[in-house]
Amino acid sequence: MPTPPAQPQRGLAQLFNRRRVVATLGLSLLWGLLLSPSWSSNRAGLLLRTVEIGLVAMIAFGIAEQWPRRLPSWIARWVLQIIAVALSIVPTVVAIYVYTTAQGELPFWRDSQRASGVITLSVTGLLFIPWVAVTSLVRQRDSFMRNQALAFQLERSELERRAADARLRLLQAQVEPHFLFNTLANIRELVDSGSAQASAVLGSLIAYLRAAVPRLNDPATTLGQEIDLVRAYLELMQMRMPDRLQFSLRADAAAHALRCPPMTLLALVENAVRHGIDPSEEGGRIDVRIQVENGHCCIQVRDSGIGLAAGSTAGLGTGLSSLRERLHLTFGNEAQLNLSAVHPHGACADLQFPARPSTA
Repeated sequence: MPTPPAQPQRGLAQLFNRRRVVATLGLSLLWGLLLSPSWSSNRAGLLLRTVEIGLVAMIAFGIAEQWPRRLPSWIARWVLQIIAVALSIVPTVVAIYVYTTAQGELPFWRDSQRASGVITLSVTGLLFIPWVAVTSLVRQRDSFMRNQALAFQLERSELERRAADARLRLLQAQVEPHFLFNTLANIRELVDSGSAQASAVLGSLIAYLRAAVPRLNDPATTLGQEIDLVRAYLELMQMRMPDRLQFSLRADAAAHALRCPPMTLLALVENAVRHGIDPSEEGGRIDVRIQVENGHCCIQVRDSGIGLAAGSTAGLGTGLSSLRERLHLTFGNEAQLNLSAVHPHGACADLQFPARPSTA
């Protein structure tokens, strides 16, 4: 049964590529120089003959590399190439001596000196050239394996990148309804109660969502955009519960242009509102502090709500676990997110990630 077709070659460009020709010329000259001490005459002619033999062997090697395009299963391509090289040597040596025999001279087989030259070139050629061909095949195979490994590595990296992008999209899709439903739940009581502020709060919510929702599908945003969204969100929440929520928002000027995943800061602040301030009868305060230090962006969101011990720990997992995964997809292990209790009550979220300017 025939083997699969050989890999596509480049015809004459592959047969006479510069690297192969230069290597053939160099090794042929080396072969001639090794024979020259025992050569009785015309050493320049010896070098010319070894070069000619080497070039013919190179052509035989290249032809067998490309033709026939399909081989039977019982013979490998490299075996055919070695056989072709070996079979080309003796006929080439004989042809050179026949061609260089002047008219009227004795045939080379009747001239002991020239017959000895034919035997020497044939025997040493059969010993030297096939081994060179084997070495070339080994190097060629190693190069092919390295190229294949690099191709596989590039393909794997591309597949990993696509998988990471798909995972990021999925996590963002989880954030969208999570954020939207939580925000609507925050104003539902106000609307149902018929408060005079319902229309103003609803208008603020619509304006906020128009700015926030389109950014959910972006792979990255800037902290400046996040800060604007968080400020609008906190103002919206303060309109809903003016007597129960106070906040402060401070950020270094250098932080505004930094890259971060969408909804990073908002996820921390929304978590503080929903699980800290909102369940508390007294309400509380949220302090947001953003600093850039030693090549890292440090974000702290501290609230004086009911705290971790009294709060529902089940609700803390959805938003923050998704945020952790999104941060890992963007920054790898360089991003760290920790949640701790604040005494006498409250919670503090500390986030640190590399300070990288946005390319957008």
